[in-house]
Amino acid sequence: MKTMKGPAIFLAQFMGDKRPFNQLKSISKWSASLGYTGLQIPTWDTRCVDLKKLAQSKTYADEIKGIVNDNGQEITELSTHLQGQLIAVNPAFDIMFDGFAPQKVQGNSKARTAWAVEQLKLAAKASYNLGLKVHATFSGALMWHTVYPWPQRPKNLADDCFRELAKRWTPILNEFEKQGVDVCYEVHPGEDLHDGVTFERFWEATKKHKRVKMLYDPSHFVLQQLDYLTYIDHYHEFIKMFHVKDAEFNPTGKSGVYGGYQNWIDRPGRFRSPGDGQVDFKSVFSKLAQYNYAGWAVLEWECCIKHPEQGAKEGAEFIRSHIIRTTDKAFDDFAGNDKKINKQILGI
Repeated sequence: MKTMKGPAIFLAQFMGDKRPFNQLKSISKWSASLGYTGLQIPTWDTRCVDLKKLAQSKTYADEIKGIVNDNGQEITELSTHLQGQLIAVNPAFDIMFDGFAPQKVQGNSKARTAWAVEQLKLAAKASYNLGLKVHATFSGALMWHTVYPWPQRPKNLADDCFRELAKRWTPILNEFEKQGVDVCYEVHPGEDLHDGVTFERFWEATKKHKRVKMLYDPSHFVLQQLDYLTYIDHYHEFIKMFHVKDAEFNPTGKSGVYGGYQNWIDRPGRFRSPGDGQVDFKSVFSKLAQYNYAGWAVLEWECCIKHPEQGAKEGAEFIRSHIIRTTDKAFDDFAGNDKKINKQILGI
């Protein structure tokens, strides 16, 4: 069995305009002081990296690696969550998602999609230049607004959706194939890939493209009331990334899964820092170890109560204490493996 790597931290929710959170060098040093040995980097935040330059210049890629390595860390993955979201946007969400794109393509959905496609292709090359084998992103969504079927969805709408989604993503997946990098979709509410069934439908629509993989985050399944442990049994061969984020679901007589349009802190389902919610992380880490998950355990902070700096400080030790050093021998090895004795025992 293999031992997963960590702790690592996703920088997206920690970047800011004040030191040490305003540039890669200082935030790397800060996170290293907390015990993090890996960084997952958001490519849309130029305070971290210049994605285009990262894709075009191996020298620049080596400089970025050097900044991180100087603090005793590795780059675990690049992320294009925001750009991936823009690969597929239903018109109902155009205005709200425009802020994810540069001003030059805002208000023009076709130009925005073309920009997002180019960003993903740059990320494939950038990942290669950094020596990475996996990449994190979102699928985008064409039919999320129909998730609760009222009015009733027209027949074959879902088939048409996943066919179109695959059409948009296949050229991107092919580019990642050229670079030898897997595309790990974070299975997430708000995306057309939000549970096991939808992931499978997309994978089938891409003709089972070999680069279609998965980022596993159990917090999203707590909010959906999906069995996040059995999920690992079903999809462990696809799971190439792991976000350590907690959540809790406490339904009331007034509100349940859909949340009543309330703020995060008032919803029955809400994200928490690791250890403060309901995710059974001992079982999660055990399951992943059982199936030889050898990737990184990456903290993602989105807690509606705890300050991010406290969450980061506690999260490093939380992950470290849950990583299982897998055994290289069985407890009953003393029983031996003598074929002659085996035959005697069997009477043959």
